[in-house]
Formats: sequence, C-alpha cells, structure tokens
Amino acid sequence: MSMVVKNNMSAVSTLNTLNKNSSALASSLKKVSSGMKINSAADDASGYAISERMRVQIRGLDQANQNTQNGTSMMKVAEGAVSSTVDILKTLKEKVINAANDTNTDADRATIQKELDQSIDQINDNANVTYNGKYLVDGSHNSKVTATTTALTNESLNSSTTSAAVFSEMKDRNGNSLNIQASDTITMSVVKEGKTSTFSVHGSDKLSDLVKCGASEGLSESIDSGSTIGSDVAGDTVGTADKGNALTIHASGTGVANQISGLTFSVTNTKGQVQKSANAVLDNFTESIRAQNKSDDNAINLQVGTKANQSIRVGLTDMRAEALGLQSSTGKTIQIGTQMQANAAVNVLDNAVQKALDQQTTIGSVQSRLSYTSSNLTTASENVQASESTIRDADMAKEMTEYTKNNVLLQAAQSMLAQANQSSSSVLSLLQ
Repeated sequence: MSMVVKNNMSAVSTLNTLNKNSSALASSLKKVSSGMKINSAADDASGYAISERMRVQIRGLDQANQNTQNGTSMMKVAEGAVSSTVDILKTLKEKVINAANDTNTDADRATIQKELDQSIDQINDNANVTYNGKYLVDGSHNSKVTATTTALTNESLNSSTTSAAVFSEMKDRNGNSLNIQASDTITMSVVKEGKTSTFSVHGSDKLSDLVKCGASEGLSESIDSGSTIGSDVAGDTVGTADKGNALTIHASGTGVANQISGLTFSVTNTKGQVQKSANAVLDNFTESIRAQNKSDDNAINLQVGTKANQSIRVGLTDMRAEALGLQSSTGKTIQIGTQMQANAAVNVLDNAVQKALDQQTTIGSVQSRLSYTSSNLTTASENVQASESTIRDADMAKEMTEYTKNNVLLQAAQSMLAQANQSSSSVLSLLQ
C-alpha cells in the first residue's frame, strides 16, 4: 500500500467499524436494560405493530374482567335485597297461616296484622337498595315490557273442563270425579289491591257463574279454555307446560294496578266440612303470567368484552310490595282480620314468593355466568400476554452474550483505531 498522509483509509475504515460496534453495543445495552428485544418500531417494524395491538387487547381484556367483577358485585347487592325479601315472605307465610287458625281472637289477628304491615314496609326498603347510586330492584331497570295481565291457570282439572262445566260434574286430570255435590257450597275469594272479596255458589252452578260474580272485583268474565294462557312481557304467546288444555282465569285489566294478587277456591258440604280432595284440585290455580306495567328497555348492560356489543343485559323486575301483590297503590296492605281473609292471604303469599324466587333465579344465573366470563377473560388475557411476550421480550442469556460480544468488539475497534492513527506517523521518517 502507498504511504499517504492526507487520507488515512485504515483509520477511516476502522472508525466506521467502531461506529457500527458502538451502535450495536447501544442496541444491546437497551435490550438488556429494558428486558425487551423490540424497544421501538426501528428494531422490528412488523413485530412492534403486532405487539402493540396485542397490548391493546390485553388492556381491553383486563378492563372487561374488571367490569365483570364490578357487575358481580352489583348482582350480589341485588341478590342480597331479593334474598332478604324471600326470607320476609317465608315469615309472612307463617304469620298468615297462624292468622287463619281460629284459635286466634280478633285482637290476636290485629297484632299479627301489625307485624305483617311492618314486614311489608321492609320489603319496600329492600326494593330501594342501591349500588353506586343506582336503584336495582324497584322496577327502574326492567327489560322492555309490554303491559301484561294476571293469568291464573289450573292444570289439575281434566283437560276437557270448560268454563261452562258444572262444579258437581268436574273431574281431575286423570278423569276421576271430584265428588262435589250439587248442594255443596263453592266459595271464591279474590284479593286485589289489598282487599279480599268473597263470592259463593252451589255445586249445581257453573264455574263461569262464580267468575262472573268476581267481575266487579277485577276478574275477567271470559275464561280461556285451551293450551294458550295469554301473552308475556315480550308479547309472545304463553302455553301450558304440557301443551294440554287447561282453565285460565284472567284479570280484567293490564298492569300492576289491575293484578289479581290471589285467587282461592273452597268447597264445603252442607255440614260446613271442607271437601279436601276437591279443594286440592279446584284450588290449584297458580300464577302463570305475572301482571307488569308497560316499560321501556332499561335493562342493565354489563360490558364484558373488548368489542362493541359484547355485553350481558340484565333486566331486574319490580320487587316492591305493590308489584308482589301485597300492597295497593294507596299503601293498603293485604288484610288478615278474619279467618277468611287470612286463608285467602295464603295464596297471595305463595304468588309473591313465586315472583321473588323467579327474580332471585334470574340474578343467580347472571352471577354464575359472570363467574364463567371472568374466568374466560383471565385465560384469554394470559394467553395473549404469552404471545406478546414471545414477540417482544428479550432472551436475557442471548442478549447478554450479544452485549458481551459487542463490548469486546468496541474495545478492539478503539484499540485498532489508535493503531491506524499511528500508521501515518511513519511517513515522517522519510521527510527527515
């Protein structure tokens, strides 16, 4: 190689190598110190973009999981309120059964009535429970509801029974006679808006005759006889459980204000003795459609996913005493001042318990689903994080090896640059 002084190409080349080694060492140092092999888009443009999308998904999954846990807490508050109401209703059932016993005096029943009134007031307090300022079971978070009518269905009577059937000719589901005599007395008690009304006919009369008597107290004079019961809150047709014919008695109007809280039938003979076998069948009218007021869709949305509309919708029905049939719109509670009133109140409590348990079942099923959802979100977040780690995280053993290599190369380049810078000085010996 020619001896030159203007351009020391060995030094220039060594300097370029030094700069490369310095950049490589800086990159290795960044990876080792951060623990990530991709610190910016410059390190790996496509890998960086994929990793960032995964990080967005991970944060979304974690927030959805937090939403799920908050939703579970909300449902626990609602479930606690309804559970308390169920406990109260169980106690009230005991009280009205006690009041129906004629060992009690009128004064005793008045005392029981005071207990009942206080308990019903507590049911209203339960319905006003809140979570984060939101009322839950006061009816303000109903799903969309088409106003419905109380429907009470008896599937114990023979499927051929119609509203025109004479009581003395009635049979049970298996075709056995109820043994109601023409001289027997058939009494029907209707509870509406806290008021108990009683009507009586004889065994020689028709069911439609007795129901017509109750028309003044809110019963519909027309009885549907068939497998169709009525319409539910969505406006869909409701049928009997076994799809067979059954008798259904409706309230004459829609909504809570027109609901029939309880319907009780009683058969007694000429001696005043209760015909228990006949009662067991004839009095088996159960609430097949609950009366509810028309409502917009105010269901609670629980966002449990990372995409729009990945949510669980929860409609919570009205658990106030009026909606349960225990109190009128004016605050009048069901009465148990007489044996007949207390006896009618037993079926009212049965219907109220059915409503409360239905709501409790709904809340419980949502809680169970939220538990599964939380577990699924946790697993999903874990798996996405594992994938993101594979792309972004540094293999520390490998990076330390690379760092050590680049550090040695940098020092070697520095030493060689010093040697290259000295090479031009040998030219000076020629100039002496």
